[in-house]
Amino acid sequence: MWTQGKDRTQMSEHRSQTKTIKLISKKSVFCLLSSVFFTFNVAFAEELNLQQLTAEALKNNPEILAAESRANASRFRIPQAQSLPDPMFMFGYQNEGWRRYTYGEMQGAQWMFSASQMFPFPGKLSLKGEMTSRDAESLKASSASIRLKTIARVKELYYELLLAYKNIDLIKDRTILFSRIEDAALSRYSTGMAPQQEVLMAQTEKYMLREKEEMFKQKIQSIEAMLNTTIGRDVNSPLGRPVEPSLTVFNRSMDELLKAAHENSPEIKSREKMAESAETKVQMAKKEYYPDFTIAASLFKRSREFEDMWSLTTTINIPIFYRTKQRQAVHEAEASLSEARNEKEAIRLMIASAIRDNYSMLRTAEKLMELYKNGLIPKTYQDFEAALSGYVTGRVEAITVISRLKSLIELETLYWNQFVEREKAIARVEAITAVSPVRKGLSNGVSSQEGK
Repeated sequence: MWTQGKDRTQMSEHRSQTKTIKLISKKSVFCLLSSVFFTFNVAFAEELNLQQLTAEALKNNPEILAAESRANASRFRIPQAQSLPDPMFMFGYQNEGWRRYTYGEMQGAQWMFSASQMFPFPGKLSLKGEMTSRDAESLKASSASIRLKTIARVKELYYELLLAYKNIDLIKDRTILFSRIEDAALSRYSTGMAPQQEVLMAQTEKYMLREKEEMFKQKIQSIEAMLNTTIGRDVNSPLGRPVEPSLTVFNRSMDELLKAAHENSPEIKSREKMAESAETKVQMAKKEYYPDFTIAASLFKRSREFEDMWSLTTTINIPIFYRTKQRQAVHEAEASLSEARNEKEAIRLMIASAIRDNYSMLRTAEKLMELYKNGLIPKTYQDFEAALSGYVTGRVEAITVISRLKSLIELETLYWNQFVEREKAIARVEAITAVSPVRKGLSNGVSSQEGK
């Protein structure tokens, strides 16, 4: 009797555990169907094209538009600086006595008219025009730099968005493999060859993938907001899935990149123009030692009884305080010139460092991608299949199969991380050197089928 009661209790527990596992399996199917539905919606959403996004950013980005307006405004300062100061016109009346209006009665009573024009010392106007011209060229180069940086920013966000979608795809693909582990665990559990813990372990791993998927979906929302802001759209504007671009071919050497940066970089050009403007300001400050001339012509209108009078005068300023004024202005301009030259050298070194950093990053990414794609991923997939076969026959534990699959997921994720980091590094190098890379239709995808 006691044995029969024990058997009935075990059978009841077994049926309860089986019911729990079936309920979990139903939840797994529901999650899988939800993932398929999400994939279906994304597949029919409008696809993003990198070139179209770049063109839109160049057209609508507020920072670019502000920089272009600033550069355009600077061009209008050039003719202003090269023009003479406005002439002065004076008119008035001179009377004799306080009691009455004496014009026509007294010799000193007269109407007065005067016109004057100030002429800077020869060479000052041309130097002022040269200074404003250099400043305008510097702002124009700065505007070009902002354009290149915006393009690089669009590309970086585009590839980050692509990576988020790729991670979701990997999760969906590997969820199917976890379902195979779950089916094998259920089959072994139903025959009494495996404990319930192995089934729950496989299902838990599958739910953890669902958790990661939701995190990537949230990341997509964040990246889309930043991308909309960069291209000048409303932050809530809908964006589709990025089109997977072909692998960028990058065959330039470090020396070629450094040479291209020194020749083409807008930031270096901007600093060079600022240095040239500072040199002109030094020359202008030295010119301030010489006086300017103001020529005035005056007419004194008197009554018919008295002849009109006229005068022609010249006024010059005398720089007698040159020690505390003009000389100090020269020292100030020379210090500004030294600052501009040092800033130019600093930006050259900074650009060289950035090129080396990004060049090393993209070459390392190429090597790692090759290692993942042709070595680790196929071998890990084969190891997973062998472990799964061994688990079905009872020769391998469930934890071994799950660890192999988690390693496969991690390697595939690392591959796409390196792909995105490489493309982002190329985009940054392109922004620094103002040199466009070449894109060719090279295969850049990895698939679990490579390991078969």
